Amino acid sequence: MSTWRPIRPPAFWQRWLPQWLHWPLKIFFQLSIILLIGLLGFVFYYFMLSMKFDMADVGKLPAGTIYYDRKGAEITAPGANSRRLVKRSDIPQFLVDSLRAREDAKFFEHPGIDIRGLARATVRNLKDRDFTQGASTLTMQLARNTFNVKQKSMHRKLLEIALTLRVEAAYTKDEILTNYLNRIYFGAGAYGIEQAARTYFDKSTSELNESECAMIVGIIRGPHIFSPFRNLDAAIEQRNQTLNRLVTMKVIDEARRDVIKAMPVKLAKEDERETQTSYALQAVRRELDHILDAAETTTGSLKVYTTLDAGWQNRLEIELTRAVEDLEHESTWPHPTEADHAPGTDPAYLQYAAVTTESRTGAVLALIGGRNFSHSRFDRTRSSRDLGSAFEPFVAAAAAERGKLVMPGRPLQTGRQIGPAEVARIAKRCGMSGSFSETEDLFRGTVNATPLEMSAGLAVLGNKGKLAKTYLIREIRDASDEVIYTAKSQLTAAISPSAATDAASVLQETAGTRCFTGATGSEKDAWTLRLGPNGSTAIWLGFDKPKVIAPEARLKSLLDEFVKRLGNQ
Repeated sequence: MSTWRPIRPPAFWQRWLPQWLHWPLKIFFQLSIILLIGLLGFVFYYFMLSMKFDMADVGKLPAGTIYYDRKGAEITAPGANSRRLVKRSDIPQFLVDSLRAREDAKFFEHPGIDIRGLARATVRNLKDRDFTQGASTLTMQLARNTFNVKQKSMHRKLLEIALTLRVEAAYTKDEILTNYLNRIYFGAGAYGIEQAARTYFDKSTSELNESECAMIVGIIRGPHIFSPFRNLDAAIEQRNQTLNRLVTMKVIDEARRDVIKAMPVKLAKEDERETQTSYALQAVRRELDHILDAAETTTGSLKVYTTLDAGWQNRLEIELTRAVEDLEHESTWPHPTEADHAPGTDPAYLQYAAVTTESRTGAVLALIGGRNFSHSRFDRTRSSRDLGSAFEPFVAAAAAERGKLVMPGRPLQTGRQIGPAEVARIAKRCGMSGSFSETEDLFRGTVNATPLEMSAGLAVLGNKGKLAKTYLIREIRDASDEVIYTAKSQLTAAISPSAATDAASVLQETAGTRCFTGATGSEKDAWTLRLGPNGSTAIWLGFDKPKVIAPEARLKSLLDEFVKRLGNQ
C-alpha cells in the first residue's frame, strides 16, 4: 500500500535557476553556513583569549628599566628608574599631526584597524611567504607593546586584532594617543615622549618646536638607526619625510615646511641628558643603547644585569673620598674644595676617576667618573691624562716581549733596548690609543691614556698577556623574563705570558697585590695602578683644568696609605 505525500512547490531560487545549478548552489549554501559558524567560533575564541588581558594595563605606567649588579642586587642610584607621564594637554598639536602623518593617517577615523591596509599587508605577506608587512595602526602598536605580543605569526596577529578592538572600546582616541606616546621606546635609553624630549632636546614635551616634533616622530620606526645622537643626517631625513607627508595631508603648505626645515637642530649634550643618574649608570646606558641597536628591542620593561660589583665600587668611592679630603684638610692646601663649589659652575676642586676590570673577562667591576655627579656629569674615566712613570709597566712589557732585560725603576734604560716605535706598538696592543712620542721621552711617560684604557691594559699583565674587551652588561631580559642578550668575553693575544709576568714585576708587591703609586713630573696628575688576584684597578687624581696638585712625595705617601686601606681584594 503506497503512502501519498504532497508535492512541495520548488523554492523561489529553484524556479528561475537552471536545474543543473540547483545542487551546486545548495552545496554552496551549506558550506557557507558551515564557514560562517566556523568564523563565528574563530572570532569567539580570540575574543575569549583577549579577555584574559586586563585593559587597565594600557593606562598604567610601564615598568622602567631595572639595573642589577653582578650579584643580582638592584642598583638603586637616585632616579635610576624614573619615568614621566604626559597628559593629552601637554602634547603639541603639531606632534599629534606629525604622528598621524608618519604612523597612522586615519587614526581618528578607523575603529583601531585599517581594513584596507591590513588587506594589502596580507596579500604582500602571502606573496613574500613571510610576515614582512604589518599594517599596524597606533592602537595595534599600543596593544602589542602593552601586552608584549611580539611573535611574528598568524596567531599573534589575530590576537593583536582582538586586543586592539578591546582597547578601542575601553579608551577614547585621545587616551589611546597619550598612552601610546607615554609607552613606546624612542632610543638613547628614553621610554615615553617626555623622557625622549628631555633626552634629545633638554626640554619638556610641551616645549618642543615644530622641527623637534617632526624629528622625534621620525625616530619611532627606527629608534636606534634614526637617533640624532647616532646619526643626525638620518634623523633629519626622517624629519623631512614627516614634513613632506604633512604637506600631502594639507596640514601645512610647502612654504611652512621649508621654514620648519630651516630651524636649527639643537641637541642636548651627552652630559646633560635626562636619562643619566650616576657615572656608572651613565656608562651602562651608553653600552645599552649600542646593544639595543643590534637587538632592536622596543619594549619599555628591561632587566639589565651589569658586571658592576656594588660593594667594591662603594668601597673605592669611600676610600678615595677619604684620601682626597685628608689632602684638602691640610693647612697648606691652596686649592678650592668641594664645599666651595658654586652651583652651575664647572668644578674647580680636586677630582678622581677609577676603573676596576676583571682581568680574565674584561667585565668592569667598578667605574667612578668623578667626585660628584650632581656637580658634573663629565665621565673622567674616558678622559686622557698624562701618565708619567705610570707608563713603565708597558715599557717593560715591550722589552720583555722582545726578550730584553726588564730593569724595574729604570724605564729609560729598559726602553732604549728596543726603541720608541716598538714600545708604542706593544702599548697599542695592550689597548692604549696614544698618541705616542717618537723620542725617548716616551720611556719617561710622555703619553696620555684614559683610566679605562689603563685598567684594561693593566689587566693584560694579570691575564697571561691577553687583552679582554671591557664591557658593563652581561645579560638583558625583557618583560617576560626572556633573555634577549648575553655578553661574550672577547680576548686578544697582546703579549706572551712570560712577558706579562716580567712586566708585572716593575709593580711593587703590597699585601698580595702589585701596585704603583706616584705623580707625573709636572705634579699635575697622580696615578694608582693596582693589579689584584682577580682584577686590575686604575685610579687617576687631578684637576679638570690641569694644575699642580701637591708635591710628588706627599701624593705618593697619600696614595700608598690609600692602597694599604684597600687591602688585597
